[in-house]
Amino acid sequence: MTRTGFFLAAIFFSALAAAQYPSRPITIIVPIPPGGAPDIAARVIADKLSQNIGQPVVVENKAGANGNIANEFVARSQPDGHTLGLLADSQITVNPHLYKMPIDTLRDLAPVATVAANQFVLTVNPSLPVRTFPEFIEYAKKANPPLAYASGGNGSQHHLTMEMLKQRAGINLLHVPFKGGAPAAASTVAGDTVAVWSGSSNAPQIKAGRLRPLAVSGAHRSAQYPDLPTIGEFYPGFENSIWLGLFGPANIPQDVLAKLRAEIRKVLESPDVKQKMNAAGGLDPYLTTPEEFSALIRRDYEKYAKVVKDIGIKLD
Repeated sequence: MTRTGFFLAAIFFSALAAAQYPSRPITIIVPIPPGGAPDIAARVIADKLSQNIGQPVVVENKAGANGNIANEFVARSQPDGHTLGLLADSQITVNPHLYKMPIDTLRDLAPVATVAANQFVLTVNPSLPVRTFPEFIEYAKKANPPLAYASGGNGSQHHLTMEMLKQRAGINLLHVPFKGGAPAAASTVAGDTVAVWSGSSNAPQIKAGRLRPLAVSGAHRSAQYPDLPTIGEFYPGFENSIWLGLFGPANIPQDVLAKLRAEIRKVLESPDVKQKMNAAGGLDPYLTTPEEFSALIRRDYEKYAKVVKDIGIKLD
């Protein structure tokens, strides 16, 4: 067969793959235990996507190694669009600066679509005698032994955000890592730790008064918590927002990728999906173009390279 023949055959089979996609159930891998923001978003999307495409969409939790187990599983899956990962930005843009990675997240994972965006809420156990962010800082400065805070794991954004705050505020806190944001919040509710950066999935705990909110980590005040100040109001320039995205293994055929992106956009534009994400904890659907998503990944990759270096964190 001539080179032109091979080229035409490749186009034909790529188009055929897209026309038949999906030909079997889709699995969405989540890098944390059930209950955290990626898990919530994955289940909302899976339900709607399944309705739209007429195929089952299954959510599978593969927790551990701060998301690297899920990262590697997705990267080494068959690149046909039937195995995807709903991953947090930290797994893609933070982990490479902390670990000896089994994969290259920029090379071995294909960005499919942004899914949701939000910011963290600094929360404390209500037994802690503070009601405002400045009171927390002053209390932490005087605490001996240091106050213990929970995170979703070593090198997680919960961890890095608190380490950034420690550096800016000049406070000392004891880090207690957990395997995901849900168990970290549960530890703080129980009083085993006294503070945690809560994600959207912890909104019910905040609403019920089991966690006391003090401030938010984003560049702007939260629509969900309009009375809470941003950390940047006290420490100018402090900002750490979060996003969730859908990824597949590299080398997914472009036609399949285009079809998948179109279906995900349709899902995220559905009013009922937005309502379910908001109700589950204040997640907002986050729509970008493929070009915008790639630029976002690169920007955060470079940002966290500097943060990790400045803080001096290094994990095996």
